[in-house]
Amino acid sequence: MTTDSPMDIAFAEARAAADRGEVPVGAVVVEAATGEVLARAGNATEADADPTAHAEIVAIRAAAAARGDPRLPDCDLYVTLEPCALCAAAISFARIRRLYFGAGDPKGGAVDHGPKFFSQTTCHHAPQVYGGIRESDAAALLKEFFAARR
Repeated sequence: MTTDSPMDIAFAEARAAADRGEVPVGAVVVEAATGEVLARAGNATEADADPTAHAEIVAIRAAAAARGDPRLPDCDLYVTLEPCALCAAAISFARIRRLYFGAGDPKGGAVDHGPKFFSQTTCHHAPQVYGGIRESDAAALLKEFFAARR
């Protein structure tokens, strides 16, 4: 029996989001010690008519609700795209332990690009960050999605 990795699950969520007409981004919150998936989500901004319904936000909200605690210091977040400033702030406020992401986002990213949120002196908590995980797969998923809409 094979178990999907957290990034495999994030990609499945991203593909499901694309099938719903959402920008294909997927996120998974995992309890670090046990590997238990606490929450998984894809973008839902169109379906929810909510500009904050990014995959990361939806997954963090669900994990916090499951725990009954707004802080997730023993949890890791896996996401297919570099988080934007909104999501980086949520990651910081949730006290996520580690962030793993796929493709960098030079236009909207806020971790390795743009404001580099976690490097700011006003950032209260910065997770350990590991970018470029299956980067070419994540970039291809996004390129295919947007190419089909042009």
